[in-house]
Amino acid sequence: MLETDVIVVGAGAAGLMCAIEAGKRGLRVLVLDHARKPAEKIRISGGGRCNFTNLHTSPANYLSETPRFCISALKRYTQLDFIALVDRYRIPWHEKTLGQLFCDTSAQDIIDMLLSELSAAGGKLSLETAITGISKPDDRFRLETSRGPMLSRALVIATGGPSIPKMGATGFGYEVARHFGLAVVPPRPALVPLTFSDRNRDLCQRLAGVSLDARVSCGKTTFREGLLFTHRGLSGPSILQISSYWREGLELSVNLAPDETVLDALITARAASPKQELRTAMGRILPGRLADELAKDFGWNGRLADLSNKVLARVAEEVNGWRLTPVGSEGYRTAEVTLGGVDTAELSSRSLEASKVPGLHFIGEVVDVTGHLGGFNFQWAWSSGHAAGRAILAD
Repeated sequence: MLETDVIVVGAGAAGLMCAIEAGKRGLRVLVLDHARKPAEKIRISGGGRCNFTNLHTSPANYLSETPRFCISALKRYTQLDFIALVDRYRIPWHEKTLGQLFCDTSAQDIIDMLLSELSAAGGKLSLETAITGISKPDDRFRLETSRGPMLSRALVIATGGPSIPKMGATGFGYEVARHFGLAVVPPRPALVPLTFSDRNRDLCQRLAGVSLDARVSCGKTTFREGLLFTHRGLSGPSILQISSYWREGLELSVNLAPDETVLDALITARAASPKQELRTAMGRILPGRLADELAKDFGWNGRLADLSNKVLARVAEEVNGWRLTPVGSEGYRTAEVTLGGVDTAELSSRSLEASKVPGLHFIGEVVDVTGHLGGFNFQWAWSSGHAAGRAILAD
């Protein structure tokens, strides 16, 4: 029977970081994963270039039932710490918009770096290893696996959530938490495209492929980034961001021309070219295809000279404050992350250890801490993995 100090379940960003830090402290560490390759989510992220962190990371970029829970880990291992590690391996990177950092070449550079760090720390990796049972009969954890039973003094669950199931993602971590009597905040897809029905779905289908800068709001939360029309609804960074705040039945407000006060623009256009058609004037404010389809949908007809300020105000509101209610999302199939997870009230913010089960830690996406789009979820993986790795069996 294999016996070790620490077993980490999940060879993703958080799991590898945790194993590296635990190994540096002289602990015998084994990382298990059911997949054929490690860190698949890293490999596909950022279009294959891995948006590995964000320069502007702060607790304000995270959602949780306990908003302050993430502060401790984020403070003790920051974005600058991870950038320093990347620089030490001479991995070239660049900044895109809003502080997002990407590899210049390939996400594989980050994976290779982590595997090199794991090897240097003495950690072991066992892939294609299925776990069929977990128990704690005494002061050690016992795992029944496809490679035989294993014993460890500490157990770290870094299995993520069920988003992107085609990669093998499951709710395994939640099952482990419930098995040991820990509460789980109901999970739901996050950073996911939103879908519509009837008239709005038809409009989105006709506009599929059109993208533009937009300001999207749900309640008091607003994001201004790109918006993309799809065959089923809306996507793009602004929609993915707002999806983490949207709940069934809530209405969205979409400003399709955030840099333009459309009413003023139309009144000015009427004074300058009174014979101009409303549809033509709107084509100077919005992308032409979008203006044409909205004109059909909203009934934008007539010459500017024949339209009152009241009519123009209605048109302006349809552009600067387009209101629509999604019927759902694309689900876990396309969700970048999972909202919810192991209740942070059950965990120490310093060590990510379960207060009811000494030696059991939960890190990364499996925990009820979800970041905004743009590298924040990877930073939570690095920070929470680092915190747990430094704290395991420390007492």
